[in-house]
Formats: sequence, structure tokens, C-alpha cells
Amino acid sequence: MKLIKLLKIGIAFICLIVLTACGLENEDTKNTDKGEINLAYVEWDTEVASTHVVGQVLEDLGYKVTLTPLDNGIMWEALANGEVDGMVSAWLPQTHAPQVEKYNNKIENLGENLTGAKIGLVVPSYMDVDSIEDLTNQANQTITGIEPGANMMATTENAYKEYKNLEGWNVLTSSAGAMTAALSQAISNNEEIIITGWSPHWIFNAYDLKYLDDPKGLYGDEEYIGTFARNGLKEDAPEAYSVLDRFNWSAEDIESVMFDIMEGMSATDAAKKWIANNQDKVAEWTKDVQA
Repeated sequence: MKLIKLLKIGIAFICLIVLTACGLENEDTKNTDKGEINLAYVEWDTEVASTHVVGQVLEDLGYKVTLTPLDNGIMWEALANGEVDGMVSAWLPQTHAPQVEKYNNKIENLGENLTGAKIGLVVPSYMDVDSIEDLTNQANQTITGIEPGANMMATTENAYKEYKNLEGWNVLTSSAGAMTAALSQAISNNEEIIITGWSPHWIFNAYDLKYLDDPKGLYGDEEYIGTFARNGLKEDAPEAYSVLDRFNWSAEDIESVMFDIMEGMSATDAAKKWIANNQDKVAEWTKDVQA
């Protein structure tokens, strides 16, 4: 009897292990049963925040999500070639207009996901200059920029031709991270600096900054950030397409994610935090989609 009892206990224990293993397997595989989605983005703070939020929402719905950082020009080319499925990083109607025109027949415009965006030359508010046309020798006649492939950089290069007072100036190309680091250092030393800036961005929460007036309108007026998908995504992954199509949030939303990342939180954890605190908005993006 004792042996039989031990055998029963042993069998029950084995069954428990098998059931636990099955549960773990289901846990590991539940996020890959809907297929794969690849989202491209440029490593600007805004796009890091938005792409990680959308990617996390899709992952929670059951997709295996890949987030691919690319240079701006390559991102658009990859989308047009179908090498990535979508992106939420288009600045329009001006900044990325050349790419939209170039690849218009190979990509699908899903519309805006954030309004009230802006680009231009930005300085600390303590600098005694308010307009691009009033620049003389500030910041050693240097504008601190970002990646050379960014359309904002091409616009800034063109500013030399339009604003005669910028003759002899130069643009220092770097990266978004290097630009914000240079800005932080300059402000901590109360030094002059001129950057290629954009909003929404956490730097406007962290520092007292201002855009320089642009009388010639080179940097355009208010912009919006838009979502694009590759041709055929609607047919291949209709639920993921629906989420991308419905994705829309505010400057306050994106700035809260960017601020958490700036404070040291990983982009993934910052995205998860925002999603947990904004279930009502996520529900709007994912309605009629089964997790």
C-alpha cells in the first residue's frame, strides 16, 4: 500500500511538471501566434518613444514585433521596398515631403498620429537673439545639428543661401543624442548654443528654450507626425494595420514617455508604463482586435 501511495504521489508530481511546462510553453508562444511585424524608426527621441509604445501594444496583442532603427533615408526606402511593415515617424507636410513624393505609389499614408509638431533653430532663452536673420557671431557661428541624413539638416544647409547673415557659418552634424548632450553642457555652463530642434521633445520640459523666428519660412509652420505602412499590410496583417491606422496621441503623452527614457528608464519599460496608465487610449487603438 505504501508503494502504491508513493507511486500515486510520483505520478501526480510528474503531471504537475508537465502541466507547468505546457503553461510555460503557452506563455512563451502566445506572443508569436499572430505573425511578425517589423516597425522602422529613426533614433530621434520622439520616434523612439512612439515606436516602442506601438510596438509594445502589438506585442501584447500577440505579434512578434521587431523594432528596426534606421537612418531617415533608408527607413523610407525600406518601407517602400516592403522590407519593414510600417512606421510612425513621418513629419509632414513639409519635413518629409520629398520622401512621400518619391515613394508615393509604394507606401500607404495612414494619416496623422500627433498634431502640433514643430522644427526650427532653438536656443536657450537667456541668449539675446530672437530671429535667424539677427544672428551674427553667436555660438562661434556654429549650429549644432543631428544626423546628416535628416531633412532638417538639409533645410538648415539651405538657410545659408536664404539668410545672407549666415554666410561663413557652419553646421556641426552629429546625432540626436550628441546634440542634446551638447545642449545640456552648454546650459550648465551658461554658454551660447544654437541647435536644430523639434517639438514635442523632453528638452522643452527640462530647459527654458525658444525657437528663433524664421521670417523666410524655411522650416515651415506647424507640422504633424504621421503613420505609414507598406503596400499590402492591410491584407497580410489586418489587425496590426488597424492598430497603426488608429494610433493617435498627444504631445503630453509622448513627452511623458520621452521624459522617463531621459531619466534612465529603458524605452521598453517606459512604453509599458505609459500603456498601463492609459488603457482607455490603447483600447481605442485596439478595439475589435482580439488579443
